[in-house]
Amino acid sequence: MKLIIATIKPFKLEEVREALTDIGVRGMMVTEIKGFGAQSGHTEIYRGAEYAVNFVPKIKLEIVVSAETVDQVVETIASTARTGKIGDGKIFVLDVGQAVRVRTGETDQDAI
Repeated sequence: MKLIIATIKPFKLEEVREALTDIGVRGMMVTEIKGFGAQSGHTEIYRGAEYAVNFVPKIKLEIVVSAETVDQVVETIASTARTGKIGDGKIFVLDVGQAVRVRTGETDQDAI
């Protein structure tokens, strides 16, 4: 099993969710986050005062999938979230040692 952590632009969330559902992904966790990388933030003017916005809003997706489907899921996220502009996001893939479904007690592949 693999854990895919992806950061994407907020307006791409619904499009990515639909694409993942189409390839059989049955669930994911979504978190609103703020961060910076190459984008480095920007300045905004509010009530006549200029201030720096150092962290940019992003969406973090966490998805656990079988090792056999990880490449397809990563490619689907990358191609769907891509705008070609700076700040499109990142995708990380990590190993998952164990998974347990709390309601039923199912483990590992059965739990996802």
